[in-house]
Amino acid sequence: MLIAEIYHFVSAFVKKIHERSSIILVQMPKMIIQNQSMQVFDNVMDIRTALANQNSGLKIGFVPTMGALHKGHMSLVKLAASENDIVVVSIFVNPTQFNNPDDLKNYPRTLEKDLELLATEKVDFVFVPTVQEVYPDKDLKEVSVDLGLLEHVMEGKHRPGHFKGVVEVVNRLFEMIHPDRAYFGTKDFQQLAVIREMTKQLGFHIEIRAGETIRDEDGLAMSSRNVLLSPEQRIEVTKISKNLFLIRDNWQHKTLLEACQEAIHNIEKNGLMKVEYLEVADSNTLEPITDWAQSNFPRVFIAVQVGKVRLIDNIGIFKSG
Repeated sequence: MLIAEIYHFVSAFVKKIHERSSIILVQMPKMIIQNQSMQVFDNVMDIRTALANQNSGLKIGFVPTMGALHKGHMSLVKLAASENDIVVVSIFVNPTQFNNPDDLKNYPRTLEKDLELLATEKVDFVFVPTVQEVYPDKDLKEVSVDLGLLEHVMEGKHRPGHFKGVVEVVNRLFEMIHPDRAYFGTKDFQQLAVIREMTKQLGFHIEIRAGETIRDEDGLAMSSRNVLLSPEQRIEVTKISKNLFLIRDNWQHKTLLEACQEAIHNIEKNGLMKVEYLEVADSNTLEPITDWAQSNFPRVFIAVQVGKVRLIDNIGIFKSG
């Protein structure tokens, strides 16, 4: 069966589900492509059964995503496949982590393409739940995690409630999949720190693995939101990574304030981009610093608004000696 036919078959069933009842759920069809078997599910009972039917002792690697997959996601999938016996990928646009309704509405959704990409790698199961499946009860017990400083700096400060939504959905997915390892990208460095803290506080016996930021040839960090950029904006946004690299490579020759002010000026001077924040923080604690001497492992964090598209990036500075 062609991937497009499978996709339309899945979409038709999901539409019927939504029309009839949020309680009725069906299993998505098994997909066999180029001698690789990949099973796709939209409900937790079926994927739990499928995982339980695997041989005991096999290690499960889990890659949670919101879809609109790119090479960054696929690098995490490859890493998971190299370290585990079974690979599970989830595709779920989580509404609780969007503090901007328009951002949720405009977030790219490319299920057919995503399934095609995943079928080219060693992926055993794909979990594509509905919102009702992830959050079946409006009175679902709230996850209690004290994120401390992480909730009040950079992304936590500028996107109120965002990390609460992240904790909520990752906790739900961990409870559903029960992985041995879970994979996240360092492009979302602060989110990675949040998930590690959540995993520790909630007592999950899951190893959190980090994948490197994957960049296009011109340096732009890969993001699902990049597809929303106009051709003109796509050229302009290369200044984001270029200026991060400039700070990284010249930090010894400028004060922290001078380096950040110069970068902001370079990024904003054409009027197409607005820097929401550019901060330097310790890589281990994420506590902001104002002087290079305050941290042995500084990391530069940035968020930029480009029209209606918001992009983030970060880069570490490795001091020699």
